[in-house]
Amino acid sequence: MSGHSKWHNIQGRKGKQDAKRSASYSKFSKLISVAARSGGDPSSNFSLRLAIDRAKMAGVPRDNIERAIKSGTGELKGNQIEEQMYEGYGPGGVAVLIKTVTDNKNRTISEIKHILSKNGGSMGGNGSVQWMFNLWGTAMVDKSAIDNMDEFEMSLIDAGVQDIVPIGESELQIKTNVENLQSVLAKLKEMNREIKDSGLEWMPKDLVPISSEVENRLNNIFAELEDHDDVEDFYTNAG
Repeated sequence: MSGHSKWHNIQGRKGKQDAKRSASYSKFSKLISVAARSGGDPSSNFSLRLAIDRAKMAGVPRDNIERAIKSGTGELKGNQIEEQMYEGYGPGGVAVLIKTVTDNKNRTISEIKHILSKNGGSMGGNGSVQWMFNLWGTAMVDKSAIDNMDEFEMSLIDAGVQDIVPIGESELQIKTNVENLQSVLAKLKEMNREIKDSGLEWMPKDLVPISSEVENRLNNIFAELEDHDDVEDFYTNAG
């Protein structure tokens, strides 16, 4: 047997997972704080309820959620957190939208510029690429739990669903106009369907084909964006 330590590898992976989980908690707390500015009662603030639901799905502890709400309503003092969308280009000229929640816009934009530029991308001005996307309400559900797909689709069409798209082999993405998302989520709960994720998503109007080289460089960009504490989400029209 060599001197290689299996336990060390397990601990190393666990350390990375714990770090990612902690970063995820921080991101969801920021989203809740931003949403809570419009009111700390989720029963009358749909954006806040959506943020709380997503945080719970990610396993964010209740204490973290409550602190984030109080931070947003001003009951707890702290740095002002702002939501900001940045537009840019990836390698090959593909469009990239980057949604952030940050307490320091100068730091965030500087770091995002660096991530893009070192991987063959660049920042764009306001309106440079956002017009290539539409904003939709989305929900993810487990495909395997649906016995009658036709009946499932008809029930959701009545609630305002525009499209249902398979994601991989086990999930369905339900797509609706932003103003109908609340009623669609309510319908899914009425149907006793577990909602694995939900929110607002920017989707490209058209996809741009890319080479394997561009795909690899985009993967580098997205891996860094995913690990960035201030980045909530990112979108591209790369096909």
